[in-house]
Amino acid sequence: MKPDLFQAPDYYLLDDLLTEEHKLVRDSARAWVKREVSPIIEDYAQRAEFPKQIIKGLGEIGGFGPYIPEQYGGAGLDQISYGLIMQEIERGDSGVRSTSSVQSSLVMYPIWKFGTEEQRMKYLPKLATGEFMGCFGLTEPDYGSNPSGMVTNFKDMGDHYLLNGAKMWISNAPFADIAVVWAKDESGRIHGLIVERGMEGFTTPETHNKWSLRASATGELIFDNVKVPKENLLPGKSGLGAPMMCLDSARYGIAWGAIGAAMDCYDTALRYSKERIQFDKPIAGFQLQQKKLAEMITEITKAQLLTWRLGVLRNEGKATTAQISMAKRNNVDMAINIAREARQMLGGMGITGEYSIMRHSMNLESVITYEGTHDIHLLITGADITGIPAFK
Repeated sequence: MKPDLFQAPDYYLLDDLLTEEHKLVRDSARAWVKREVSPIIEDYAQRAEFPKQIIKGLGEIGGFGPYIPEQYGGAGLDQISYGLIMQEIERGDSGVRSTSSVQSSLVMYPIWKFGTEEQRMKYLPKLATGEFMGCFGLTEPDYGSNPSGMVTNFKDMGDHYLLNGAKMWISNAPFADIAVVWAKDESGRIHGLIVERGMEGFTTPETHNKWSLRASATGELIFDNVKVPKENLLPGKSGLGAPMMCLDSARYGIAWGAIGAAMDCYDTALRYSKERIQFDKPIAGFQLQQKKLAEMITEITKAQLLTWRLGVLRNEGKATTAQISMAKRNNVDMAINIAREARQMLGGMGITGEYSIMRHSMNLESVITYEGTHDIHLLITGADITGIPAFK
């Protein structure tokens, strides 16, 4: 078992911009990842299995709904604390951060924002500890980048709703206790429904043979005449804007998380380059390797500044969807490029499970696609700056 020697780079002294609470929250998450995730994650990724024993710990470090008010079981933290937790978890593994992101931003967030007080009290405290796990059903087999085309629907049967359809690429689906599902009513309006495991006609087959996010459980959601109680409708907001608000929160977390993956690849490559001797000196002494490292730390630093500013805007309620979109796309692109460069620096060792780089690289291939693909985020920025949407 290799020790986790990770040291976080902070080239522009960004810690000076953080409060003592921010640093305490981050350091607690970092210590937990070193203790509970790093020693086991390669084994679980190789076996394509999610380590369920870490769920309780994720809850304890604030990995589930850190910004949810304390009255509902959350930690009541600000948006920068949320981001820092995501950064540290993804430094460990993107799949583990996916589990945390989904629970926080795609399950707890809509229940908190759009749910009734009864729904909040019933679900949020148990979701905050991990006693309940949730998933988010938006993407369908034929509707990914265009979720408004969804065909999943529900009909009003008088004393209940009848839900039919299917969702795909759903993190946490195989073991989730509840699913926040987005479906169209008879008029074609999109609403959120809380579907509980055990409801007749509701199944969650697991997706196998993934080369990416292997330590995360992915599945489908199948609804075959599922009777959903009327009190399980989220009444606070309808239309596509409701799930998009959830995605804003999740994409913001991903922007921070990707920095964690990039930091881990950079730190690994830096340490390796100082130890690996070729031509009678450490490879860190060669110009090409220094070029790679210098570019890595520059891109990480730029991403840190971008995301910290976005966190301030989120705290002030000023961050736009397009600003969040820019950070998600930039930071994931940055991370995937650093992972590829770091892999080259390690030569053959870079493809083995003895180091984290290849696992990060494969994981980031999913992260660059989910919650808005790289290209769609470019078009969101393009539409924002020109006023002309190119995807319609």
